[in-house]
Amino acid sequence: MELTLGNWLLSALPILTVIILMLLFKWGGLRAGAMSWLVAAAVSLIAFGGSWLIIAWSQVKALVLALNMLVIIWGALLLYSLASEVGTIRAIGLFLPRLSNDRSIQLLMIAWLLTSFLQGMGGFGVPVAVCAPILVGMGYDPILAIIMTAIGHGWAVSFGSMATAFESLIAVSGVPGLLIAPYAAILLALSFVPTGVIITFLGTGWKGVRHAFPAILTVSLTMGTTLYLLNTLGLWSLSTIGPSLVGIATLFLLTRLPAYHGVRTAIANGGQELSPRDLLLRLTPYILLVVIGFSVILIRPLNTFLNQVGISFKYPEIVSGLGFVTPAESSATIHPFSHPGTVLLVSVLLSSILLKRKGLITRTSPRRILSVTAHNAVDASLGVVMMAGVSTIMTHVGMTSTLARGIAETINGVIYPVVAPFVGVMGAFLTGSNNNSNILFGALQAEAAALLKLNVPLILAAQNAGGSLGSVMSPTKLIVSCTTVGLGGQEGKVLRKMIGYGLIPIIIVAVATGIWSWLLSGGA
Repeated sequence: MELTLGNWLLSALPILTVIILMLLFKWGGLRAGAMSWLVAAAVSLIAFGGSWLIIAWSQVKALVLALNMLVIIWGALLLYSLASEVGTIRAIGLFLPRLSNDRSIQLLMIAWLLTSFLQGMGGFGVPVAVCAPILVGMGYDPILAIIMTAIGHGWAVSFGSMATAFESLIAVSGVPGLLIAPYAAILLALSFVPTGVIITFLGTGWKGVRHAFPAILTVSLTMGTTLYLLNTLGLWSLSTIGPSLVGIATLFLLTRLPAYHGVRTAIANGGQELSPRDLLLRLTPYILLVVIGFSVILIRPLNTFLNQVGISFKYPEIVSGLGFVTPAESSATIHPFSHPGTVLLVSVLLSSILLKRKGLITRTSPRRILSVTAHNAVDASLGVVMMAGVSTIMTHVGMTSTLARGIAETINGVIYPVVAPFVGVMGAFLTGSNNNSNILFGALQAEAAALLKLNVPLILAAQNAGGSLGSVMSPTKLIVSCTTVGLGGQEGKVLRKMIGYGLIPIIIVAVATGIWSWLLSGGA
């Protein structure tokens, strides 16, 4: 199909629909996604040689792609609901501030490390919803509490919820995860130091930054090393949980130093002291998740045994009315017994049995846990299905290819790597999800990079990093955040103050991507 301004604009129409409806008309991601789907279907039928058969097959692929992700989302939300029911989150919130009487250490532990850990467990706005009220209770301004906790877990979104967003990027781009993962680890690790500095500056000023900088640098190095090792080993489903736990352990050890010495106190729990044993019991869901997750992947005989069963779907070759060919292919193989969603569900089941024996789960607990999970999962699930549907329609009739060709012919190959993270930011900002951003733009980024003869895994890693860091500024997430600290209706005020700080790590990643791409091309 010949590239013209007209068909390029038409190919961008589904994405523009999302932008306009969410930004100007303040629609939610689900409604905007549904309208974008209708626009994509109409444009494909009218201008790109689409047919109802092509749309049907594209939606079959979208459902398979979405269901693979949704099992993880449901499992992650279920685990978080269980943890909330047994008081895990409250116990953590009470325990961490008492590790040290150093204000900057408390901030880093809660706004950076605890939020990142919670993102690894549940995500979907949970980190800010849990940790911002903790900071407000410690005396911080509500707006600052939201900004610190939001920026603090930005890096963790990419690999949170068992790496849902990263798995989506692999699926839509067709590029093996082991090729993208090392680049993704390094780009995200570059955001660690600025993240720690921003949080400390907002909470304690430049004096606090100077005091805490050695701790920020030490934690960043240990977390970054852990992130890189897990990614290069293919363990990206644990690449938020692992670095977060290492960061928490590192900062805890630093509180033993004279400069950051803390005062250990008892933990109040409804008028009673919460002993370390009780805290450990309440951490059971997360401890089991880490143990089972690492075991399934690292114990080779167990991994081989569980991977004996694999499910894959075959799709026929599809040709549009204008001759655009989507080759016959098979879906990525799903191993149900070693799937991250299965790991989450087994962790929930075993934790429930253990916690019920200890009296932390009552007869009415399962109903509350399932109710909370279902309430939180509905919009997220439908949003993923809609965005996956838009992406597959655009891919199957050549709309994504047309967009990529237009970008490749318009933007210089030297400049494009710097732009790539901001494409991810745009998608995440508008849809509220790094996962949806990767689904929408992953294939486009891969095609554009290939046409410009750039390093495709690096550009995809930049898309992933931009979407991760930019998602925390999404209006949909801000609504949840503001509601939890009594700032409902003031999302615009929070965003205006947040955006300047939130762009700092994104700009660093963008510049690093540009320099890295230039070096890989031989400096030409």
